[in-house]
Amino acid sequence: MSFSTGGLFVNESVEVARLHKAGESWKDTILAAMADGSTSLPKAASNRRTLREIANRVSCLTDEERHFLVEQSDRPEQEALLWLAACRAYRFVREFAIEVIRERFLSYRYDLPLDAFDHFYDGKAEWHPELVTISPSTRRKLRQVLFRMLREAGVIDGASNIRPAYLSSRVVALIEGCDPGDLLIFPGLRP
Repeated sequence: MSFSTGGLFVNESVEVARLHKAGESWKDTILAAMADGSTSLPKAASNRRTLREIANRVSCLTDEERHFLVEQSDRPEQEALLWLAACRAYRFVREFAIEVIRERFLSYRYDLPLDAFDHFYDGKAEWHPELVTISPSTRRKLRQVLFRMLREAGVIDGASNIRPAYLSSRVVALIEGCDPGDLLIFPGLRP
C-alpha cells in the first residue's frame, strides 16, 4: 500500500529507467537519479521517497520492457507500461484493476464511482486485517492516487468512465512474452 505518492510519474519513470544500468542495484539507480535531478520536488526527503517508489515500479518491468520504455515507446505506450509496472508492484492495484474495473467493463457499467474503491477496500480488509489499521486519511489518499494513476494511464477519463484499452501490437507482444495474464489489467483485453 505504498502507492500513496503522486501518480504514474511518466517522465520521471522513463528517466529512472534510462539511468538504470544492467547489473546495477536499484539503490544505486536512485542515488544517480537524485544526483541527476530526475524529479522536480523541492525537498530531499520527498525526492528520495518518490524515486524509491518509481524504482520499485520500474524494477517490475523486464529488461526488454524497460528498454522499450526508454528507447522505442511513444507516450501512450509509456503510460501503458507504467500502468503495468504499477499493477505488478502493488497487488492491491492489480486486483482492483481486474476485480473492479475489468468486471465493471465486462458488465457494461462503464462508470467508476469513488465508492467502488471503498467497497473493494472494505472487502479486502475482511481478509487482510492490516488494511483495517490504515487511517481514514491515508485510505482517502490511496483512493485519490489510484484514480489519478487510472486517469494518467488512460484507463478512465476525466469523468471517471472506464475506457477500452487500445494498446499497440508492440506493447501487447511484450506483455504476452512475459505474462499474458497481465493483459487483464487493461479494460477490454484478454489473454
